[in-house]
Amino acid sequence: MRAAVIVFPGSNCDRDMAVAFQRITGQTPAMVWHKETVLPDGIDVVGLPGGFSYGDYLRCGAIAARSPICRAVADFAATGGIVLGVCNGFQVLTEMGLLPGALMRNAGIKFLCRTEALEVVTTDSPFTVGYTLGDTIAIPIAHHDGNYTVGPEQLAQLSDEDRIAFRYRDTPNGSAGDIAGVLSQNRRVLGMMPHPERALEARQGSADGAALFAGLAETLATA
Repeated sequence: MRAAVIVFPGSNCDRDMAVAFQRITGQTPAMVWHKETVLPDGIDVVGLPGGFSYGDYLRCGAIAARSPICRAVADFAATGGIVLGVCNGFQVLTEMGLLPGALMRNAGIKFLCRTEALEVVTTDSPFTVGYTLGDTIAIPIAHHDGNYTVGPEQLAQLSDEDRIAFRYRDTPNGSAGDIAGVLSQNRRVLGMMPHPERALEARQGSADGAALFAGLAETLATA
């Protein structure tokens, strides 16, 4: 599995994501600057990391979504490429239109930084295949604008299509349907606010994020 991590001005979790990919695959990911116009050859998965791209000006992720490299990411996704967006990366994916909904200010109007319990809602995706349906996993969050917002019809559609990847056991930010992560229609794009790349081993407080990256590697190895 060859990964690329996109780096925007204001990204601060790009190294965390790169370490996660490298630890699982043994290969150093390509770090791709936002002004590039193409992805490196042979990429299997693209990671959009957390942080504060472009200082979160305008709307979180809105400027990043219009950067040159995101056109290449959109093309990659359109041809079935696997894309993982975490925290700010999730915000970018919604602004790109690759995932539905929007990430709004937390319901409590506070920045939240702690570990949350998540329910694994589906195992039918490259990102969740390494879990057991209904598992409770501990994954850290760190966000101010993580309130996932969709209308009732769209929320029902996500549920009917089994596109809710993770739910909070106790929603910290007001997200509709307790949603912590959602999948694209082809199930190959995942956006999630919690940080699996910060939960790879017990000394980080939880190793529950490792199964996400291991599942990706296994899926691509057998594709």
